[in-house]
Amino acid sequence: MTDNNDTANKPVNGTMSLLDEIATHEDFATLQPENKLQKEPTIRILVVEDDHTLARLEAGILTAHGYTVAAVHNGELAIATLRHSIPDLVVLDLELTGSVQGWDVLQALRDFASIPVLLTTSSATAVRASIRLRGESRSTLDHLPKPYPMQTLLKRVERMLTAAPQ
Repeated sequence: MTDNNDTANKPVNGTMSLLDEIATHEDFATLQPENKLQKEPTIRILVVEDDHTLARLEAGILTAHGYTVAAVHNGELAIATLRHSIPDLVVLDLELTGSVQGWDVLQALRDFASIPVLLTTSSATAVRASIRLRGESRSTLDHLPKPYPMQTLLKRVERMLTAAPQ
């Protein structure tokens, strides 16, 4: 990874080129759709999930439906990725292991972007109250309680991407 101070803390809108550079890290995987002949730009999704099995499952279903997916397994990598490249949507586990939790990732993201974020966690009541306090609409911030079927994840992602302001 380069250590260029001019670009180290700036998000790069419209590209996820840094993801290719980070992809060699053991906690990071980038999946692209099979159809490389698509003429429409691919929608990019960042999955932030510390459960490796769930992250692979989420990334697999989203990739199978034509999205370019990057997955990171902790809050530190999520923030680093978001500072360099802004995806079209983030699927964010709020209950990450480690010192940087999901709310920290969301706050860091909101400092420079208002892209849609789908929060996933098993503690639904506290999340709903926090979302209301933030004053965001369901097109920019929504919650999907765990456990959930992958088809529900896909439908919620599609709804958020359709409703998100362009």
